[in-house]
Amino acid sequence: MSSDPWGRVDETGTVYVRTAEGEQVVGSWQAGTPEEALAYFERKYEGLVVEIGLLERRVRTTDLSAKDAQTAIDHLRTQLDEHHVVGDLDALRVRLDKLVATVESRREERKVQKARQADEARAAKDALVVEAEELAQSDQWRSAGERLRALVDIWKGLPRLDRKSDDELWHRFSHARSAFSKRRKAHFASLDAQREDARKAKEKLVAEAESLSKSTDWGPTAARYRELMESWKAAGRAQRESEDDLWNRFRGAQDVFFAARSEVFAERDAEQTENLKLKEELADEAEKLVPITDLKAARAGFRSLNERWEAIGHVPRDARPKVEGRMHAVERAIQEAEEGEWRRTNPEARARAAGLTGQLQAAVDKLRGQIDTARASGNNARADKLSRELEGRQALLDQALKGLEEFGG
Repeated sequence: MSSDPWGRVDETGTVYVRTAEGEQVVGSWQAGTPEEALAYFERKYEGLVVEIGLLERRVRTTDLSAKDAQTAIDHLRTQLDEHHVVGDLDALRVRLDKLVATVESRREERKVQKARQADEARAAKDALVVEAEELAQSDQWRSAGERLRALVDIWKGLPRLDRKSDDELWHRFSHARSAFSKRRKAHFASLDAQREDARKAKEKLVAEAESLSKSTDWGPTAARYRELMESWKAAGRAQRESEDDLWNRFRGAQDVFFAARSEVFAERDAEQTENLKLKEELADEAEKLVPITDLKAARAGFRSLNERWEAIGHVPRDARPKVEGRMHAVERAIQEAEEGEWRRTNPEARARAAGLTGQLQAAVDKLRGQIDTARASGNNARADKLSRELEGRQALLDQALKGLEEFGG
């Protein structure tokens, strides 16, 4: 018979293991010595020690589920209960009991963690739903659409909640996306309709612009092109593929017209510049007539210059006031000389002027007599009032006398 601290082999070859509950039969051994029998079953024990150590490490360092861990523990405990090994079985049972406690602790931790993750997921999905419902009312079609797509990806990355809660939140989330898509579709459908209306309106504008491109009615046509441009801006944009083509045609028609007008205006400007030189020369000649010494000669000379002036034609608009002003100044000098001559030679005007002067002189003399009388009688207030009236009459008399002098005395 052979034995060690944890087992023995009797004379029949039966192998026993010692436990706290007493000896337990491990098995029988007939193929060799009792020492070999004990060594064999001790190696099987060491195998169990290794398996338990590996399981402890997996529970401690990996995310092995509590269910799988308990299954492994139960399998090892069954092997211990079957007593097919020789060794300290009670120590292994203690390790398995501790491992069960560890697994239960981990189970509770994971349960708490799962509950916390569920709360966080619910809060996250609530926030996604609220944001999606706000975005559903947005008119920022591109940015809001991109953000809604990003929210879907975020949603997919979050843990599922209980079925009822998850379905309710998803229904709100999906409804918000659908509402946004419906509004965006309606918006772009309306936009397409507006762009089609704009295309039709611009087709008409282009047709008119092209019909005007050969016009030589420069002023009215240029004004009409400006009106067409305002109408173009007010029409809005057509579809992109049509907009560029219509604009090129519209702009091309304008370019044809304005290029032709520019060529004509350039020729006209050159002609008007030459006309300006000629009129400036005539103005120089006219200014030599002033001051007027011989009215008849001045009148004849100005008439001749004016006939030549009218024959020359237009000058540049910005130069016209100055050069015409010079001629008008000479014309006014001649007119003033004519008016002075007429006053000097008109007997009726002279008689009217002399009569008015006489009346004013009589009134002045009368007022002076009245003033002297008032002062002699001590009525100074009346004298002062009459003196003020005398000042006004005297001023009129002085003016009439000056006018009478223009008739030669």
